[in-house]
Parts: sequence; C-alpha cells; structure tokens
Amino acid sequence: MIATLLGGIGLFLLGMVLLTEGLKAVAGDALRRWLARAVRGRVSAIASGAVTTALVQSSSATTVATIGFVGAGLFTFPQAVGVIVGANIGTTSTGWIVAGLGLQFTLSTVAMPLVGVGALMRVLAKDRWATAGMALAGFGMIFVGIDTLQVGMGHLADRVTPGSLPGSGIVGAVLMVALGFAMTVVLQSSSAAVTATLAAVYSGAIGLEQAAAMVIGQNVGTTMTALLAAIGGSTAARRTALAHVLFNVTVGVGAFALLPAFAAVASRVPHPETAAPMLIAGFHTAFNVLGGLAFLPWLGRFAHLIERLVPERGPRFTQGLDRSTRAMPSVAIEAVRHTLAGVAEAVQRIARNVVLPERGANGVPPDVLTRALDDTRTFLGSVRGEGESADEHQRHLNALHALDHLDRLWHACRHAPKTGAFTADPVVEAAAREIMAALDAWSPWLEAPDGPRPTLDLADVSTKQAERRRMHRTGVLDATAAGRINPADAAVALDAMRWLDRVAYHAWRTIHHLHP
Repeated sequence: MIATLLGGIGLFLLGMVLLTEGLKAVAGDALRRWLARAVRGRVSAIASGAVTTALVQSSSATTVATIGFVGAGLFTFPQAVGVIVGANIGTTSTGWIVAGLGLQFTLSTVAMPLVGVGALMRVLAKDRWATAGMALAGFGMIFVGIDTLQVGMGHLADRVTPGSLPGSGIVGAVLMVALGFAMTVVLQSSSAAVTATLAAVYSGAIGLEQAAAMVIGQNVGTTMTALLAAIGGSTAARRTALAHVLFNVTVGVGAFALLPAFAAVASRVPHPETAAPMLIAGFHTAFNVLGGLAFLPWLGRFAHLIERLVPERGPRFTQGLDRSTRAMPSVAIEAVRHTLAGVAEAVQRIARNVVLPERGANGVPPDVLTRALDDTRTFLGSVRGEGESADEHQRHLNALHALDHLDRLWHACRHAPKTGAFTADPVVEAAAREIMAALDAWSPWLEAPDGPRPTLDLADVSTKQAERRRMHRTGVLDATAAGRINPADAAVALDAMRWLDRVAYHAWRTIHHLHP
C-alpha cells in the first residue's frame, strides 16, 4: 500500500516536472513577451498571472519570471504582487484537471500511448518538437500517477476512515490544515499534495471537510518554496516571497473561517461523496479568487508595506540579477540587458566628464563599475542556453557582445588621456563635442531601455569619427614634419583622437547589441 502510494505520487511529480519543463521550453521567449505586454494595471496583472500559471502548470515559473522582471525594471512591485495573486488562482487549475479527468475516467489506456509518443519525440525530434514531446510524455505520466495513486488510496481506505482522523471541531480542523501544510513542505509541490488529497477523498479515506481543511494548509504550504528560494536572493526575490507568504496566510485564515459555510453548501449537493473531488477543487479556486478580489483594492498599499518591510539593498547595478531566474534563460538575459544598460549609462557619463569636465559632477566609483561588470559576467556564464530557440539564442549572444564592448569601453575610460588633450587641437575638440552630444542623446534610452529609441544613428557617428581620425593623423604628422607642431603635442592630439574613436565605436556596438 505504502509503496503504491509513494509510486503514484512519484509518477505524478515526475509527470508535472516533465510537463512544466516542456511547456516552459516550448513557450520559451513567448512567456517573457506575454507577461511583459499583458501586465498593465492591477486587474491585468492578476489575470496574466492566473493564465500564465494555468498554461505552464507552474506557479514557480510565473514567480521566477516576475522576480526577473521586477529586477530588470519591466514590472513595478505592485504589478508583481498582482501577478503573484493571479498565480495562486492559476495553480488551482491542476485540481480541476485531476478532479474532472483523472479521477472520473480511467485514462491509463490513453495515457500510456501519450508517454510512448512523447518519449519518442523527445529522443528523435529536435528543438521545440523534442521539448513538446517531453511535455506530452509528462502529461500522460500525470494520469498514470493518478491511476496508481487511486489504487493506493483504495487500499488506504480499507485501513483508514474519516472517523480515525481528526476533523470535528476547530482543533481537528486545525490539525488537518497542519497535515496539509506538512504534505506540501515534504513533497515540495502543492499540486502533488492537492492531488493526493483529492484521491483520498474520492476513495473515502478522508471526509469532505477534512479534505477542505487540508487544501487550505496546502495552499499556505506552497509558500515554503518561495521562502527557501529567497534566502540569499535579491531584494525582488525577498519581497516577492514575503508578499506570497502574507497573501496566502491571510487567504488561508479567511478560507478557514469559511469552512462551516462550505460544509453547509456541500451538504445540499446530491451525492456529495461522488462529487467530493469537484467540490474540493471548487473550494480551492473559490477562496483564492475571493482572496484576490479582496486584495484588489489594496494591492498598491500592500506592495508599499512589503517595500518598507524589505528595504532595497545590495549592489547598485546588479540587484536584478537574481539567481533563481537562471532557470529561465529568456528572463535572465532580459535582466542582464537592463543591468548592462544601467552600467553603460554610468560609463558614458564618466566618458563625458573626461572630455567635458563639469564642476560638482559625481561619477560612480570605478570599483563599483568594475565589480558590476565582473558580477554580470559571472551571472551570464551561469545561464545555460541548452534548448534555446533561435530568437533566444540571438538575445543571449547579443548580451555577450554587449558585455564585451562595454568592458572595452570601460577600459578606455580608465585609461583616458588628460582632459587638456581634448582642447589643445580644434579638430579634436570638435570631434569630442560631437561624440559626447551623440552619447547624451542615447542616455535617456539607456536609463529606460524599453522606451522609444533615439533617431540619431551611432553607427554614422562612429564611421565618421574613424574617417576623421585617419585624416587627422595624416595632417598632424605632415605638420610635425614641417615643424609647425612639436612631436610631444602631436602625440597628445593623436592619442586623444584614437581614444575618441574607441569610445565612439564601443559605445555604438554596446547599444546596438542592447537594443532588443
């Protein structure tokens, strides 16, 4: 009996992992684009979180994407809270699939061919067809696991009855909530815990009210995954985890208060024993939806409370590079893009201050920028691109190119000529002012790299500077040979012109690769 139960849960968990990973890989960059475009206000944030979670069958995937988007600046934190609320609603879709299909029909005859076909696609096909096969095999394995779980629960029902478990009165209900919480913590999957509960109530091992109390505990227990992931994580990760915990605990308390009302409604349903799985699935969705509606008017204030409880901290430029986002390369690369844009804007301001020094201009300390580039390089090296689509691979490649050019630009700024080198020669001074004006035009875009792109073409500026440098070099050397310029002044002018050429080129290539 125990072996059958464990096997059923294991098959279900394995199926969920394969299904989720397959769907995430098939969705690829589409998941990132969908969330980034769909989230606008509070209602759209909740709806987007619910739909995304229901599609990929993973609230963790939605949460990780949200953390990455907050860190990258694509979402405000209040929007992120809305997505998390929606993810709690979307994750209840698994209960409906299990109650409506897995427990009502014997699908093993259909599920096994799905596993076989999916496995063959995973082995023989390539790219997205292979990942689609993995998702198909996972979908079939879920129902194989449910069938196995039903068998095990049937044996359990012969030994355990609702009367042998706590459940009557407040104390009994609290104990069942605690049992549901413990199941989710042990299994590290609220979906698996809810599925086991549905199978138990379907087989008669536990009663309807006991199952409802367990589902409340499982809904709260799912926050443990977020809490564990937030340890040592970024500010966005810790804020998201706290918002997740506070929302689920509050909703859990409200759902616990609704247990008597649920029991009264369920008692009026014809044949509640056979309809028990559907009733539990409905209760699970209902209290999450009601909780979301109750929080809706207060999402902004709730988000600000979380921001005060978890203040901003950590490195200035790399706060958005959360380690949890590495599981979703498209989200991680987007966070890297925004990080590099912020570093590029700071480096360009330093370059401008070298050429046109301003009194009172406070640049970023050099060690901060060096550390930001090093940390970004380390983070980007940990993002694996296996299974990336062509578009995702190109974005990954662009991030590496941008990092390389930005590193060279920063190296040039750290080894810049003395300020006087840009004013001693009128040609150099004119070139310097033109290039700095071009960089100034792009600074607003670097501060908000998803905003409108300036019309000024940096490629033309770089090409013009390269030609101007060649002509200037010839003229300066001729003037030096004729005795009109002394060799020391000539060396200073040529060095300044070469430096401007490097700055213009690497700034252009950095921005070119950062543009999506």
